Amino acid sequence: MSRFHVHVAVPELDAGIRFYSALFGAGPAVHKQDYAKWELEDPKVNFAISTRGAAGLDHLGVQAESDEELAALRQRLDAAGLAGVAQEATTCCYARSDKYWVQDSAGLAWETFHTLDSAPTFNEAEEPAGEAACCAPAFSGCC
Repeated sequence: MSRFHVHVAVPELDAGIRFYSALFGAGPAVHKQDYAKWELEDPKVNFAISTRGAAGLDHLGVQAESDEELAALRQRLDAAGLAGVAQEATTCCYARSDKYWVQDSAGLAWETFHTLDSAPTFNEAEEPAGEAACCAPAFSGCC
């Protein structure tokens, strides 16, 4: 079963954690200096916030629970003519994952991914907080 993923950039992490913990009725499953993530069962969603990037919606995504499920998502996107960018065994958001990114008609980044393991750093480059949003690739054009 897949899990819907939302990542919101917030101006202040502690205030974001207070708000979303109250909204979801639970604290984050992962809490770092610049990042927090909830993996909720009700509603079933992977919801993350960070102080990286401009405040607001960073990207949306679908978290696959297996390599096979991720391959099926990619095949469905490719069949619809939605060319994307593959990232294998990449580090992002304190996790090591296989990913396939696409962009919607409005230019919004969508991440399909299967998490392989946790990671000690936010990303492979480990850029200072605020300089890099999540790990969406640069798209050359929309759609």
